[in-house]
Amino acid sequence: MKRIVVTGATGFIGRHCLPILEQNGYEIHAFSTHPHADAKNSLTHWHKIDLFDQKSLKALMAELNPSHLLHLAWYVETGKFYNSSKNYRWVQASLDLLLDFLEYGGQRVAMAGSCAEYDWRYSYCIEGLTPMKPNTVYGACKYALQEMFSKLIDKREVSGVWGRIFFLYGPYEHPARLVSSVIRSLLKNRTADCSHGNQIRDFLFVKDVADAFVALLESNITGPVNIVSGRPCPLKKIIFKIAEKMKRPDLIRLGVLETPADDPELLAGDSTRLFREVGWQPKYGLDQGIEETINWWRQNRSVSKKR
Repeated sequence: MKRIVVTGATGFIGRHCLPILEQNGYEIHAFSTHPHADAKNSLTHWHKIDLFDQKSLKALMAELNPSHLLHLAWYVETGKFYNSSKNYRWVQASLDLLLDFLEYGGQRVAMAGSCAEYDWRYSYCIEGLTPMKPNTVYGACKYALQEMFSKLIDKREVSGVWGRIFFLYGPYEHPARLVSSVIRSLLKNRTADCSHGNQIRDFLFVKDVADAFVALLESNITGPVNIVSGRPCPLKKIIFKIAEKMKRPDLIRLGVLETPADDPELLAGDSTRLFREVGWQPKYGLDQGIEETINWWRQNRSVSKKR
């Protein structure tokens, strides 16, 4: 039996990983600081735990002896996380988790990294080739953890992979993020104020991001792997795709919001490792992903009032 610990299990990506892991035959132990509403109806074993409580964490890992670890938890509060000092604490908590996993017989681990680790001046990011020069505390902490992660597992009988997330959207996204904010504005018949929208980015539907992480976990690939769609496009294409599906292009206002001076015109990741070496491909195109996200927000308009 493959026994896996999943951190950040109620988060944006983590909640979408659980059903895939269940289908793939894992005994799942989900770590979260918040109780899960559907816990009683799930095959997942839920553990309410604070990852900063090292003593309790160690005891639980000793009890479970997991063979696999999927570490997604981090501080990602929209508008605050990029330069928060909380990132430093998450480096330590992640190292404690990894060390406990290794001590109690762990075999395969996948951790979530970020495109923020790269030097964005290079625009198109390739694993092992593009320089690593993060310009935020978040990016620096993720990169520092990746370096320590690779050294820790290098000479042990365990393998690990580091999934570098670029841009994503979908159900349960924070309401202030681009896709969610445009959808919510149009649902309220309000104008959606946006930047010029010419920035080119690679957006991937969150269920595909979750599926890619599980594929990484089940592969024998090691080291950093970009998690991307392989189809970067201008932001305005995504914005107008939403407006087209909601039949409200009249509410879109491009060029109203200013863009930061250091905002790159292009920021995308090479998909070669993910597509060719892992053998993974996205299941959702932009049309289907946007459609599903719009439908979710229509059914969950009250979510934004709680955040």
